[in-house]
Amino acid sequence: MDVTFLLPDTIPASVAFGFVALSFFTSALTAAVGLGGGLVMLVVMGFFMPAAALIPVHGLVQFGSNFGRAWHLRRHVLLRAMAPFVIGAIFGAMLGGVVVVDLPDLVLKTALAAFVIILTWIKLPAFVNASSPYVFAIGGFVTTAASIFLGATGPLVAAFTSRAFDDRHNMVANFALAMTAQHLLKVVAFGALGFALAPWLPLAAAMIASGYLGTRAGAVVLDRTGEARFRITLKVGITLLALEMARRAWM
Repeated sequence: MDVTFLLPDTIPASVAFGFVALSFFTSALTAAVGLGGGLVMLVVMGFFMPAAALIPVHGLVQFGSNFGRAWHLRRHVLLRAMAPFVIGAIFGAMLGGVVVVDLPDLVLKTALAAFVIILTWIKLPAFVNASSPYVFAIGGFVTTAASIFLGATGPLVAAFTSRAFDDRHNMVANFALAMTAQHLLKVVAFGALGFALAPWLPLAAAMIASGYLGTRAGAVVLDRTGEARFRITLKVGITLLALEMARRAWM
């Protein structure tokens, strides 16, 4: 079946089908392990897509994928806890650039990687309540501001939500909701800047649909994974992604 009329001129049908399959596997990875799928997708898509379209299209697909994950695990979503995060994210998208725009990319990414590793492995002081609405609001502001300039900040958001939620289902569901808000804000920002998403919508819709199927498959693995194994896998995954972020900055 000829589907090329649904695709942008720069994307052949074979690559489009590969992207749809990629979305399934990366969504399954994130649902099962807690993170990683978005960054893997960004790297692979980067080999085949125009640079100008990569971040906005990836953001659109990740918005749909994370929304589907949050919906599938909706009974584990804690809206009262996440509302301050979303409010902070809105201000982070609007005003966060004033804080970090003048810092070199190397400094930003190295500092972010170090902060992620510390947040993941070091015990927080007793006076820091990771589930406080004020901490959630600050977390939403900082991580969204960083995402505008650094792209994939999933490891930072995952490090934050892993501290705030003791149950793996709550962590994955609310991480998905947080990333849904961030990617939506990113898509709105690119739309306001004039990027034309319309030619990419059929491909993005197919990737979002396959991503939801991947979420359902990954959720089965999540149900069968013990809490202790999930936590150590999550910590190792966050650390590896943070180190990769720092390595890219220095390269």
